[in-house]
Amino acid sequence: MPLVTVTNAGLYCPGGGFHIDPRRGVPRAIVTHAHSDHARRGSDQVLVAEPGLPLAAARLGPKGLEGVPYGERRRIGDVEVSLHPAGHVLGSAQVRIECRGEVSVISGDYKLEADPTCAPFEPLRCHTFLTESTFALPVYRWPAPEDVIEQIQTWWAENRSEGRTSLIFAYSLGKAQRLLSLLHSGPRPIAVHPAMAPLNEAYQAAGVALPEVLVLGEETAAQVRGQGLVIVPPGSGMAWVRRLAPCVTAAASGWMQVRGHRRRQNLDAGFVLSDHADWPGLLAAIAATGAESIGVGHGHVAPLVRYLREKGQEAWVVGDHAAIQEAPTARLDKDD
Repeated sequence: MPLVTVTNAGLYCPGGGFHIDPRRGVPRAIVTHAHSDHARRGSDQVLVAEPGLPLAAARLGPKGLEGVPYGERRRIGDVEVSLHPAGHVLGSAQVRIECRGEVSVISGDYKLEADPTCAPFEPLRCHTFLTESTFALPVYRWPAPEDVIEQIQTWWAENRSEGRTSLIFAYSLGKAQRLLSLLHSGPRPIAVHPAMAPLNEAYQAAGVALPEVLVLGEETAAQVRGQGLVIVPPGSGMAWVRRLAPCVTAAASGWMQVRGHRRRQNLDAGFVLSDHADWPGLLAAIAATGAESIGVGHGHVAPLVRYLREKGQEAWVVGDHAAIQEAPTARLDKDD
């Protein structure tokens, strides 16, 4: 029996009787992190990495939720399970499953870049590695984060000198906190969308240093208009753009590597900052596992599978492999 199969609810470990990041409620689940395309309500029992417990509780509710320290091994059914840092966001985890000497690792989302807001990615030796592939194209190669922050600060200074508000679209969980941590010693004022405030507090409670910021509202909008840097979620619409006018817009995202994404979103600027591994990072992470078999899902699947096969490795699409039960799999909207 394979350690991991695919069912209609998502990845499933038959030996342990649990799903990983299930697409719907199940009796027992392991959730790799609190982004909405991985953490969904409805499961009876949910195990997460301890550092991400407050974020998971906010997303899933506290009932049936349990945190486990990174690296602590736990027997579940016939398998031994442990969670290890993925370097994606606070509390993000890879899932290591072992049974009778056979080891599979499910990566969740991950990145290899240093990030002061979460534990660094931990390479895990295994026989089978299931990797994400959000940015699995050679065009995606990230610049150094410090260079990106310098670009943002230069852009902000230029806008400030012209009396324009600088507004950056960034995901509320992970990206916003990473931006803030990298802007810790920079100028002020900085304001964030109200949805980001409780997430910032959770990060600070976990010991992550973030600068003081304003929370957007009628009064604070007036304080930042024409001089401040404002961070809002991509889905917050254009209402804040109008309220902060004159305003210049940008996004902080790995998708900004390709100019077409910036044009389609009608942005004035784009900054390449991602919480996922780029093409070299994916290849480095895969190599570090020493895995004999690599399953690829969640993203640009086919190019990575083809590349690995051309290099002589066994690679396959998750959901379409001899050791995996065939089941429909859907491309989920991804954070960046």
